[in-house]
Amino acid sequence: MAVIAWVSLAALVVHAAVSWLFVYRLKLGMVGVAVTLNFSWWVLVLGLFGYTICGGCPLTWTGFSIEAFSGLWEFVKLSVASGVMLCMSINGWEMMIPLAFFAGTGVRVANELGAGNGKGAKFATTVSVTTSAVIGLFFWIFIMIFHNEIALIFSSGKTVLEAVNKLSVLLAFTVLLNSVQPVLSGVAIGSGWQAYVAYINLGCYYLIGLPLGFLMGWVFDQGVMGIWAGMIFGGTAVQTLILAIITMRCDWEIEAEKATAHVNKWANRT
Repeated sequence: MAVIAWVSLAALVVHAAVSWLFVYRLKLGMVGVAVTLNFSWWVLVLGLFGYTICGGCPLTWTGFSIEAFSGLWEFVKLSVASGVMLCMSINGWEMMIPLAFFAGTGVRVANELGAGNGKGAKFATTVSVTTSAVIGLFFWIFIMIFHNEIALIFSSGKTVLEAVNKLSVLLAFTVLLNSVQPVLSGVAIGSGWQAYVAYINLGCYYLIGLPLGFLMGWVFDQGVMGIWAGMIFGGTAVQTLILAIITMRCDWEIEAEKATAHVNKWANRT
């Protein structure tokens, strides 16, 4: 996690510098903004690739070797399931905090389960979900109070301000739900439930969220608000509720036993 944090910091510094150069000095406008994204993304790719090849953690990862190809098919299946499980795009700045909890929770829960510590996995889940939910509640209150001024962060145009003010309630609930759902997804990844959650996501978004959004947006002529509300309350809310129920009903000691058995199986094979 420290490696990812430092590489991300380097990408942020490069992004800020190149953005200033292309947008303000060279006056390239939107084209310059698009180009700067490529720069920062490549810093992320090259930084993490360099760590993968050269290593840097002598107790765990010492560098690239032929062992990276062992169990590759199992990893591919897990990655595909994870991609389907997260079948939504990043909404913006407000997603950065819960996405950080998402990554950290997945690693922590997986480590605790792999060590046979079911109570530790449960405790990590409780702390992460509660903390992220409290942060989401704070931003929910902030948006509800400053709904008239929130768009000033991005624009001073009257049309933009009025549009954002109109959608501020949906934005507030989106922030709140997206503060819990990614963390529960992180728990699912750490517990190896990707395939199950993939089906849940597909059902929530494509069988409930999209049809409800279409119904409210076009049939009931609610426009953007209807589409957004249908996707959020019909998709994300239902998905969050199902993930919460699964997590609360989980027997962490049994999950720890399964994870320990799986770790021992792979240790014996190697």
